[in-house]
Amino acid sequence: MVGESRVLRTAGHGGKGRAVTEQEGRAPLRVEALGDVPGAVGWRVEVVETSPSTNADLAARARDGAASGTVLVAEHQTAGRGRIDRTFHTPPRSALTFSVLLRPSAPAQQWPWLPLVTGLAARSALARQHPAVDVSLKWPNDVLVAPAAHPDEPGKVAGILAERIETPAGPAAVIGIGINTATTREELPVPTAASLRTAGVPAAAIDRTVLLREVLTDLSALLVRWERGDLADLRTSYAAACATVGRRVRVELPQGDALVGDAVDVDGAGCLVVEAGGRRHTVGAGDVIHVRPA
Repeated sequence: MVGESRVLRTAGHGGKGRAVTEQEGRAPLRVEALGDVPGAVGWRVEVVETSPSTNADLAARARDGAASGTVLVAEHQTAGRGRIDRTFHTPPRSALTFSVLLRPSAPAQQWPWLPLVTGLAARSALARQHPAVDVSLKWPNDVLVAPAAHPDEPGKVAGILAERIETPAGPAAVIGIGINTATTREELPVPTAASLRTAGVPAAAIDRTVLLREVLTDLSALLVRWERGDLADLRTSYAAACATVGRRVRVELPQGDALVGDAVDVDGAGCLVVEAGGRRHTVGAGDVIHVRPA
């Protein structure tokens, strides 16, 4: 997974309408600034104008032999994929949508940590770039933001989808992330969603190019720790950043049942620990709803 070469390719990238999109916080990605992202992972970044799903496209490339560290970014994702086969659509350049390809050497039992590690990278990058915004994580694959003046009203600014792909060269991981940047309230798909704009970030302060570089830089450093097996350290970092821990939650389980209780921890396998009915339950998958205090 670790390498040195960094290659940039582009497709269908024009500058028409740049003045308007910059004013709206929707400037095209600056391709020339993405060719040398620092970090141990040798990221190779490709920007395309349109993709139905960067995860699906990158999974196909993985099966065809694409290298670890390949990053596919779409200026406009027309049929993005989320968990449980959900799809979503965002206006062009109103979000940062990309997927990364990894061919890890870490054992399979560590792979459930990949969406959590990616969430940590997105959170740290967003918090560093926009310190006036309260940024937290929602287990297992969401990033939340709220204006600093209203930290009790967070919304989902980003979602993460990690997939294991079987390829002729062995298993690979494709991790997709979509971060709502300049999306307006009217453009968001559901009332619980948010964007940097709705969290109070001025359009002029939104820079998707810088944000992408920051996320990839942080993700590179976290992946080194993950490959080394430093899960206790990652667990501490994640629990501290996770708004789910310490909250009353309702977990919609894959089999259709619901578990209501107090989220008390994230365990060494990356599972959520929920205390309910006098017992501790380990949840490896499910939709989590933060229950507001009565």
